[in-house]
Amino acid sequence: MLLSITAEVLAQEAELSETITSIAEELAEDENNAESAELYVEKLYDLTEKPVRLNSADEKELSRLFFLTDFQIKALADYIHSSGVIYSAYEIANITGFNRELAETMIPFITIDKARSSSGDSVRIKNRLLASFITRFPRSDTSFSGSPYKLLTRYKLSAGKVAVNITSEKDSGEKLLAGKPPLPDFISGNLSWSGEGIIRKVIIGDFGARFGMGTNLNTSIRTGLSLTSPGYMSGDEEIRPYTSTDENNFFRGAALQLHLNKTGISGYISSNKIDATIISGSDSSGYFIKSFYRAGLHNTLVSSAKKDIITESAFGINLTYDLKKSTVGLLWSNSRFSLPVIIPRTENEDVYGFQGRSNSIISACYRTVFSRVVLYGELSSNPGKSIAFIQGLSFRPADRLSINLLWRSFDPGFISFHGSSPFSSSSGNNLKGIFGNFTFEAAKHLFISAGCDLRYYPWMRYRCCAPSLGTIQEAKIRYLPGERLTAEIRWNFRSTMLNDPELPGIYKQEKIISRAFRGSLNYLVLDNLSLYLRLDYKAVNKDRSKGWLLLQDIKYRFRSFPVTIWYRYCIFRTDDWNSRLYAFENDLLYSMSIPALSGSGSRSYIMVSCKAGKFMDLRIKYGITEIKASGKPEQNQELKAQLRLLF
Repeated sequence: MLLSITAEVLAQEAELSETITSIAEELAEDENNAESAELYVEKLYDLTEKPVRLNSADEKELSRLFFLTDFQIKALADYIHSSGVIYSAYEIANITGFNRELAETMIPFITIDKARSSSGDSVRIKNRLLASFITRFPRSDTSFSGSPYKLLTRYKLSAGKVAVNITSEKDSGEKLLAGKPPLPDFISGNLSWSGEGIIRKVIIGDFGARFGMGTNLNTSIRTGLSLTSPGYMSGDEEIRPYTSTDENNFFRGAALQLHLNKTGISGYISSNKIDATIISGSDSSGYFIKSFYRAGLHNTLVSSAKKDIITESAFGINLTYDLKKSTVGLLWSNSRFSLPVIIPRTENEDVYGFQGRSNSIISACYRTVFSRVVLYGELSSNPGKSIAFIQGLSFRPADRLSINLLWRSFDPGFISFHGSSPFSSSSGNNLKGIFGNFTFEAAKHLFISAGCDLRYYPWMRYRCCAPSLGTIQEAKIRYLPGERLTAEIRWNFRSTMLNDPELPGIYKQEKIISRAFRGSLNYLVLDNLSLYLRLDYKAVNKDRSKGWLLLQDIKYRFRSFPVTIWYRYCIFRTDDWNSRLYAFENDLLYSMSIPALSGSGSRSYIMVSCKAGKFMDLRIKYGITEIKASGKPEQNQELKAQLRLLF
């Protein structure tokens, strides 16, 4: 009945752009921060549900477009103040600091409706329920304690400025209900209130936070994402309700955000149980933490024993002061554990590892905008110990050219349990580097961008028992002759140094170099039919490993009823794991899928979305991966289903 009623209702779908897709793929290649891509996608979906009111000309509102720089936000606000209302999203391309590519990226996340007054805010109760089911077969491990499928449920209730969020997850192999009282393996919830006066935000329950450049505190996405991204995010303050599924990197307690004239104050207090490996001392002196367990899977007796075994108490306060064109900030945070951390320093890379029960960090940051230049930086320190320093520069010497530079230095002993800064590992320590990129609109429809990141590791690290160097370079050319065609060529170079385990005696380092090429073509054949073709090639000097893939995507939306179909067929061949390739897939809402393709075989999937107006969205996805090995080919299949209700 719902389908028949809404047969003619075909609202425009807000799809992730090509730029966002490529950023998500790049994040997936950094195995230490794979969760960041999902957080990025989640924030973008939030923007599609509550688009930014462009013509409000309010910099706080515009800053919700978190992928824009401070310079772009200011330029956008100044343009609206001086010229009045923006009537078309494509008008943005003519503003200093923007181009057509970036304007098209913004379209799904903005509205050009006039700003609403605070008195006009709706207090109507809105509900959103999202339920996902995922299973894979054949089952890879029969020793798990629970059922093989994964369940994820998200519920949000909002009424004006008040919102309630509840998230529950059961991973594959975990028990559906366990403990006393019986609950899902992970359950999270919060109550939040947002305002525009002195009190800006209040959260009780689970929340995340990000301040400055993230060296001290950042449980959200990293502040620097892509070597060839047209924009570059500098520091901003954020306390937001937690709705993700990382079971350890969030806070549980209360958070408050105030703003009085030019002064901002944010504070939080938290007590959260996290996973860890506990062992007893050899002298029977008691128990201590050997390592933290970050995977979040509790599907065996060993992993279940690590669940919620440690209590982390955390608190902090952040102060900001807004000048005319500048903002300065000061942040202090502290984390304290119920048991001390004593890492057995059997490996040289563990010499600078954290030891003790409490860790404090103090940070100072700034950002300033003048003319066509944005300067931003942050200095953080574990008191009396090591420091982390970041200095960035973004400027536009011409309307069609933007340049970004970033210097960062992290002492080997700098420790931040909830920090995540630009182009760093999950811990962020033991790194010195310089990054630079540019984006140039060479012609009316031609965009050229390139970037380079040079890294130096002054101390030993995992799989490398000596100081080492690393390099990442990338260049991209995009051609957009019209609204129906997009062509892109990308070249990537990576160099890193790792131990050579095959040589006897003392480890020696070998340089691992990979070169990758990608060409893609996206063509909108009809308003309801699009084709995407892509070719990847990768070569690695280690064992002369090579890999390639060729994929074809088809997306078709029926005109007579609200059904959309995505189909992909991909063939690939790689010599080993070193030459693996990644390919972003359209997936369920608020989630992502970027499988690593290795070996020789094929990957295909079909996904169907059925909408009942704006009230219901049902998605079903079936995928199959076939690997050709000696003997019978191996097949791995997956089935995903998701129901979203808005009422």
